[in-house]
Amino acid sequence: MAFLYREPLEDPGARLRELMRERDIIVAPGSFNPLVALLVEKMGFEATYLSGAALTGSLAMPDLGIITLSELATMTRYMSRVVRIPIIVDADTGFGEAINVMRTVRDLEEAGAAAIQIEDQVLPKKCGHLSGKMLIPAEEMVKKIIAATEARRKETVIIARTDARGVEGLEAAIERAQMYVEAGADVIFPEALTSLEEFKEFARRVKAPLLANMTEFGKTPYLTVDQFREAGYKIVIFPVTTLRIALGAIREALEVLKREGTQKPLLDKMMTRQEFYELIGYYDYEKKDSEIAKKAEELVKQKH
Repeated sequence: MAFLYREPLEDPGARLRELMRERDIIVAPGSFNPLVALLVEKMGFEATYLSGAALTGSLAMPDLGIITLSELATMTRYMSRVVRIPIIVDADTGFGEAINVMRTVRDLEEAGAAAIQIEDQVLPKKCGHLSGKMLIPAEEMVKKIIAATEARRKETVIIARTDARGVEGLEAAIERAQMYVEAGADVIFPEALTSLEEFKEFARRVKAPLLANMTEFGKTPYLTVDQFREAGYKIVIFPVTTLRIALGAIREALEVLKREGTQKPLLDKMMTRQEFYELIGYYDYEKKDSEIAKKAEELVKQKH
């Protein structure tokens, strides 16, 4: 259904909480624009993840926390008006200190976020799977979590990510996570764990719903959704998969076009015009436009 007259989720956070109660695990592929989010929904996934790395990457910028809150809120709004699945939004470090986090939560909640994720890195933050990260004091992150939970006006889910594993070790990550749970975080996201055993140990000791990041080319080995489920995780995200695969396919297409001077060898790899129109609801727009034109015609006739 076209977004112009498709009703958005009234409380996306409530829907995500419902899924967390009803599903043993939620798989949330990454979306970096509304079209990808729409395809994620069409393919039957029940949630999607708006990754800071993927969004900044799509804007040809590095994942260093240099995107703005207004840019993130705008993309969240674009996505939430076309899909009726919960959007988990990566808000990096929350765009400032505790009081700034309150503004972040309000803006993203109004834009349609179901969950808002903040992390305990200092700015400029880095990709969670790179070296050289630095952490803010745990008490500063606790302040941000408290601020986030107090700022929300709906059932928006607050996700607290800790990057401590790559800086201070697994034990420190677990200790921080336990503090974040006490501060009110709804979900804990342990970033860059390095083995299935670490994921299991974290789940054994942190009593909260957990989110796992199954990114590519990082410090985490390639684990399956079933393995994360068995390890005790409630959500697994694939944050940059769609962006990386899209870039690879576009590069291949450009190589063919440059070499052969035609796109014909690529046609069987493309989404057809018909499939694309069905995805974006083109025929809904067309139908609505015809209905409006008919009503206008009848009104004009009545006046004459």
